[in-house]
Amino acid sequence: MKNQLHRRASLVALVAASALALTACATTTPAAESTDETTAGSGSGRVALTYDGGIVVLDSESLELAADIPVEGFNRLNAAGDGQNVFVTTTEGFQVLRAAGEPELTDLVFPATTAGHVVKHGDKTILFADGTGDSTIFDTAALLDSTTELPETETVASEAAHHGVAIELEDGTFLSTLGTSEGRSGVRALDSSRTEVLRSEDCPSVHGEGAAMNEIAVFGCSDGVLVYDDGAFTKITAPDAYGRTGNQYTSETSSITVGDYNADPDAEGVLLSQLVLTNTVAKTMQVVDMPEGVGYTWRDVVRGPEDEAYVLGSDGAVYELDVTTGEFTELVSVIDAWEGPVEWQDAHPALSILENTLYVTDPAADSVHAVDLATGAVVASAELPGAPIEIAVVPGK
Repeated sequence: MKNQLHRRASLVALVAASALALTACATTTPAAESTDETTAGSGSGRVALTYDGGIVVLDSESLELAADIPVEGFNRLNAAGDGQNVFVTTTEGFQVLRAAGEPELTDLVFPATTAGHVVKHGDKTILFADGTGDSTIFDTAALLDSTTELPETETVASEAAHHGVAIELEDGTFLSTLGTSEGRSGVRALDSSRTEVLRSEDCPSVHGEGAAMNEIAVFGCSDGVLVYDDGAFTKITAPDAYGRTGNQYTSETSSITVGDYNADPDAEGVLLSQLVLTNTVAKTMQVVDMPEGVGYTWRDVVRGPEDEAYVLGSDGAVYELDVTTGEFTELVSVIDAWEGPVEWQDAHPALSILENTLYVTDPAADSVHAVDLATGAVVASAELPGAPIEIAVVPGK
């Protein structure tokens, strides 16, 4: 099936197949005009998207509207990890959006000064507040127990406020970034009693994290990556003097992590043309080039069901990356070519995944598309009330 999936169709055939798929699914009606909650599939997965003025929640299969919720300002989205909820980053903290069933932006808010990263790993979810450096930890499933009260939480403070991130491993080890408002330098390890047992300050501008197979944790640095494995830190130095990795795309069944990569400290904008593959067992890294003339942003990379990576290119095509060989294969062309944003908050195409379906946003057309990985075909599309910015998907169960 993999060989068949990777076979690149001609442009004419691709357009015809996409048009046929759209007609068969009857999803060209604007999402904002659909109000049938039952048709939208209250028990199915959901796709949440922000736009200037609100959040829309769509059925993950049909992309029909389940809710259009007015929300002001720039709001980030993160799946909560429990299969049903999404965190909306607001000025008050992390607000809970019930995406499954009948969607609702609840009054439940995990307070945070300058809410930042959300990390889900094992049975825990961790919310990092940049304004204080505090990490809020809770049992992920506990958020499903009540619609009126927040679950019990634990707070772990940083040494200083900074734009950071943290993760708790299954043995209770707590890893969190080190830094101040002036800069970031590394990662510290706390045991289950929250006593520091180890630290490394060999990760300038530390940003982003991920846990690979066997809970090997990886953090991005401006000169490579920092790996935590079996109680020890290992620095893997980038092949370039400046080789920044800011985000990690991981799979718990793969020892190879995928990171965004920038070798030019003077580069303008956020469009990138290289990725880095980190072998967390061999402690090596490989920089791979995107297809010639094609860029991407951190919003355009996801890991697939077989540990591959998918990248949405600036030419409008989705590419599959074999993480063991570093080779790209074009899967399907979905949207028109696009340019990188001036500011990272600006609306630009994004990629997300739920099981065997990829979701591609198209801000230029105020729309979103669903792509079946088994066939490479666009199987559903929806028009939105505005240009989509952030996207988060949940299985609904």
